[in-house]
Amino acid sequence: MVERALWTTQELLAATGGKLSGTISRAMNGVSIDSRNIAAGDIFVAIKGDTHDGHQYAAKALSAGAGVAIVSQATEEMKAAGPVLEVAHDPLRALENMGRAARSWNKGKSIAVTGSVGKTSTKEMLRGALAASGQTHCSAASFNNHWGVPLTLARYPRHAAFGVFEVGMNHAGEITPLVGLVQPDVAIVTTIAASHLGHFHSLDDIAEAKSEIFSGVVKGGAAVINQDSPYFDFLKSRAEINGIKTIIGFGKSDKAAVHLKQVALHANCSCISATVMGEDVTFKLGVPGSHMAMNSLAVLAAVKLVGADLARACLALAEAAPAKGRGGQELLPLGAGDILLIDESYNANPESMAAAMNLLATVSKGRKGRKIAVLGDMLELGQFSAALHKSLAKTLDEARVDLLYAAGPMMRQLYDDVPEAHRAVHADTSVGLVEALCTSLRAGDSVVIKGSLGSKMSLVVDALRQRFPAQKGDA
Repeated sequence: MVERALWTTQELLAATGGKLSGTISRAMNGVSIDSRNIAAGDIFVAIKGDTHDGHQYAAKALSAGAGVAIVSQATEEMKAAGPVLEVAHDPLRALENMGRAARSWNKGKSIAVTGSVGKTSTKEMLRGALAASGQTHCSAASFNNHWGVPLTLARYPRHAAFGVFEVGMNHAGEITPLVGLVQPDVAIVTTIAASHLGHFHSLDDIAEAKSEIFSGVVKGGAAVINQDSPYFDFLKSRAEINGIKTIIGFGKSDKAAVHLKQVALHANCSCISATVMGEDVTFKLGVPGSHMAMNSLAVLAAVKLVGADLARACLALAEAAPAKGRGGQELLPLGAGDILLIDESYNANPESMAAAMNLLATVSKGRKGRKIAVLGDMLELGQFSAALHKSLAKTLDEARVDLLYAAGPMMRQLYDDVPEAHRAVHADTSVGLVEALCTSLRAGDSVVIKGSLGSKMSLVVDALRQRFPAQKGDA
């Protein structure tokens, strides 16, 4: 039996209300907003972003094999390159309508994940855990914003058993329209922390904004909330206001329906015993760190709530791997030994910084070298920034970090606050740390690199890989 295309011409016209010029001759099995990554038959949606307008690349996308381009105004160049679907409104609205239509066709179970920390890692654990029970559709990378969520929905196969959607925000009011598109059967809130605090007056306001995720949960759906969070009762009340009757807490608390009984943290994994809504489980989690162990409980809660196989999910979690820039470990050769590189460069806030330092302390056990933290500014913290950067001094001390390399004006606050013996180098930018760090490393050292995306700490990660290239076959 030949599998039907993701989209038919009739479905696309009905969803967008657009006017088609030309004939769509390719099977439309994908949706893209990036002309650089076009697969044959993809629907290219010309979104206008902050820096680029997709209309400039529509003809290129068609020439690269796109099945059709959705635009607000067609040009002769576009029409000459291939079929063009002209919509009377912003193509982003067309993408949203496509997502809304695709969600209505799918009869499987959908899960939405938000939280100040751990959204992407939780989403990726869910991808593997649910795939053990049926076809699972999941957002790519961190597609969690006003274009990422509708794009993921527009790619939703109608016969997928499960869908997992990451929903993010940095301002109040952003989650409500996104979760309204997703209409999840289960909504997860991992935790509330000082992420994007510069756009809010307090953590209370962040909790309020995150609670918007409950507004889209379908009738009879469920909420999964971190019971160890001081905001558990608040979030529970918001879930109840939105008509959610099934509310599952997860955490160390004895009151949690998904209760952590024991965890053994190792360098490359964790061994966990827990009770999941009355069912005892023991499993290995393939990603290390206490924060990952906690979020795996939310994963298992969702697995059980959507009717997937809990035992298979537990087995699948052993194969979980860190997402890019979120705790991946590499051994890089240096002399007769090696250095351990922990790549936490994707993003940062105070809570995720603490998790990264705990991970450094855990994975460096048994190694004879120093524990080195290479940290860039935590951004979007507003008036709280200086105090929150200084507060990391205690975190570094508890993790027994030997040396701090710091980049950026806000990290200067931390650098000046740690004992002089632990200060290595401060630089204005991440690139300014590279030479000093590379020349000072010794065999046996463990290095964690972390900062907000705008701090560009991934450049330091790349520099270390180039300076100390891993040998083929190295772990």
